[in-house]
Amino acid sequence: MPAATAMMSTDEVSARDKVPYWRDWVWKLFGGLDSDLYGDTEFDGRISSTRAGEVVLTRLESGRHRVMRSKSLVRASDQGYLKIVAPQRGCAGVEQQGRQAWVGPGEWSIYDTTETYSVANPEPVEHLIVMLPKADLAERGLPLQELMARPLGGGHGIARLALETMRSAYQELPEMSDEAARGVGAAITQLVHLSLLDLAGRGTALTKVQALRDRIKELVAHRLGDPGLTVDDIALALRCSRRQLYNAFADEPEGVAGYLLRERLEAVRHDLADPTQMGHSITDIAMLRGFNSLPHFSRVFAQRFGIPPSVYRREGFGQTVLPR
Repeated sequence: MPAATAMMSTDEVSARDKVPYWRDWVWKLFGGLDSDLYGDTEFDGRISSTRAGEVVLTRLESGRHRVMRSKSLVRASDQGYLKIVAPQRGCAGVEQQGRQAWVGPGEWSIYDTTETYSVANPEPVEHLIVMLPKADLAERGLPLQELMARPLGGGHGIARLALETMRSAYQELPEMSDEAARGVGAAITQLVHLSLLDLAGRGTALTKVQALRDRIKELVAHRLGDPGLTVDDIALALRCSRRQLYNAFADEPEGVAGYLLRERLEAVRHDLADPTQMGHSITDIAMLRGFNSLPHFSRVFAQRFGIPPSVYRREGFGQTVLPR
């Protein structure tokens, strides 16, 4: 019997109902997952999901969106998975364990659904999403916590073989018997295990880079409201070179300066959604978070979230996004 396939499309849904229809499907298919659309009011998406034994493979094609799992959703989940996102078009930013890994076509990243996480898709995307039971990999002794939200290059080696197998499996599974599908699921799990072993083998270098990245993030959090904080100031404070800073953030396309800007924007977004901050003007909030130019702040806020800060606060978009 061919593997069962679940499909969803907004193509036949009215424009008014597309967003709630999509969010409801994402919630049900991925076991409790919040999503938002960067404030967009127009949206289209298609999802097709199939199984290889206990491994679930999903093709997702959609407009830009984010998905988030909070602590409350993690507690409500009844089964733990490790989830892989492998873009075929567009990019994905996976955030977990204080790390954020951006991956594009030919790459993939993995994260743990039993922990809080978010995945940003800031442009229209086509992804392959693969879910493997966490227990199948946890029992093999991998240091899973250290391997989540890291990019795995599909350009060479075992990580490429794993990616090619996952893509081929999705295409062929609908015509496979249950027994064959279970064998394919086992093969995918083994290739992912070998890919993570390969990643863990670079642990010494990863540990040093991660230690510096953690120090950078700690400093940024402590001095977020300082408008004079720059990349040079961070390097001086941490007694390292600009090159070391850039290397520590090599996995993130925006680099250190982009991370600093992103953290300031997220802090402002959080404040605009906080009812206790209603007595403060948008200008005051932006300045307290390290911006020293209101026009510049308004421009970069709109670029990141799709709407001006005044509209974000007035229309209550902050009520639909997860807390930082």
